Amino acid sequence: MMSHKQAEEAMVSSFDEIYQQHEENEEEKEDHSIFSLKNVLWNGGSVYDAWFSCASNQVAQVLLTLPYSFSQMGMVSGIILQIFYGFLGSWTAYLISFLYIEYRSRKERQNVSFKNHVIQWFEVLDGLLGPYWKAIGLAFNCTFLLFGSVIQLIACASNIYYINDKLDKRTWTYIFGACCATTVFIPSFHNYRIWSFLGLIMTTYTAWYLTIASFAHGQVDGVTHQGPKKLVLYFTGATNILYTFGGHAVTVEIMHAMWKPKKFKYIYLLATLYVYTLTIPSASAVYWAFGDNLLNHANAFSLLPQSVWRDAAVILMLIHQFITFGFACTPLYFVWEKVVGMHDTKSIFLRALIRLPVVIPIWFFAIIFPFFGPINSAVGALLVSFTVYIIPALAHMITYRSASARQNAAEKPPVFLPSWTAMYVLNTFVVVWVFVVGFGIGGWASVTNFVRQVDTFGLFAKCYQCPKPVTEKHT
Repeated sequence: MMSHKQAEEAMVSSFDEIYQQHEENEEEKEDHSIFSLKNVLWNGGSVYDAWFSCASNQVAQVLLTLPYSFSQMGMVSGIILQIFYGFLGSWTAYLISFLYIEYRSRKERQNVSFKNHVIQWFEVLDGLLGPYWKAIGLAFNCTFLLFGSVIQLIACASNIYYINDKLDKRTWTYIFGACCATTVFIPSFHNYRIWSFLGLIMTTYTAWYLTIASFAHGQVDGVTHQGPKKLVLYFTGATNILYTFGGHAVTVEIMHAMWKPKKFKYIYLLATLYVYTLTIPSASAVYWAFGDNLLNHANAFSLLPQSVWRDAAVILMLIHQFITFGFACTPLYFVWEKVVGMHDTKSIFLRALIRLPVVIPIWFFAIIFPFFGPINSAVGALLVSFTVYIIPALAHMITYRSASARQNAAEKPPVFLPSWTAMYVLNTFVVVWVFVVGFGIGGWASVTNFVRQVDTFGLFAKCYQCPKPVTEKHT
């Protein structure tokens, strides 16, 4: 009995070493020079690459909407919920990595090869829990990533308008839709090394610009900070924060791109801790300066005076949103490739051609719903709540419900929570809290707010929340 168990443990423990050796062999075949420009800028798979990917992907346009959320719910609630949902999101990202390692180790024991195949979250659910879970995971994940991509396009048009208002936001959406479509040429998350690094620098600059510019501007005349006045506004803001720290719908793809996936365990938590240094100061400073004026300005750029520094922040955010669009779309590209049977195609140009149909509906939805502030909250409540909080917690509990599954688990409970019972308690809390507060109350609030936006501005709005141009003539 003991020898069998030892053999099992040896097989599991050797998983990472086997996978790393395979990856290194593949890289060596592609390019023998480890110091080549291609390896430095293109072929990423280290823990640092994963950290940059997680931190860069976690904050994008939400930097510009968090002050809006603070105006809806007050500064104290905004800070507390950022910390709370940040740790909650880090926990469920850990659970996703836990389940990925379990799935991968089981398949490795069956001599399954993943050469030219990227493992995705719905496949992990299918392998561990069956086809019904696969369908649920696929539906929620793809819908979330689709609208996440939509939000990036809307945000691009909204941001560039503050530099050049000669074109309306809808026209800018057409333009940036074409620009973002070029992400079809990026094969996988292996190839986001330089983009992730640059993306984090861009969001860091933008966050500290918002903070410093707000303090330099000072409080506007008659500024008020009434805080939460209506439950609808309060929980709309809360679900936007839920969305902020629910960016790990691409966790499995980022892990799969690593040379040592087991080292991912605490990467998302470390990324979240860094993100706190960006989101909390910037949202607090902008809300301090402009107060309740933010209730009618979902984009923080709209309240700050035009300057070289602001224009630089806008341009950097535009580039970063292009990167984030690629992050959100790449898993959708993989799914579509698998549907049409072309996922193992090595030709970059052929894959790009196959991927193009994925961009069309994203482009279309961005034109229909041009208000990304309310969309953030609706997506957070209805999609993020299940995709990255409830489903991972439930999947973990069901996967390890039997004593034998726990005994033979490829991963053991973490050092800070070394008990399966404690993990079950925490997972149950996550499921109940997010379902009731995030999906239930948050869903009611965000959908109510979303419908009001549609009633006020209509679908296909040409220029949402744009000041009327002085030269406008009515005939």
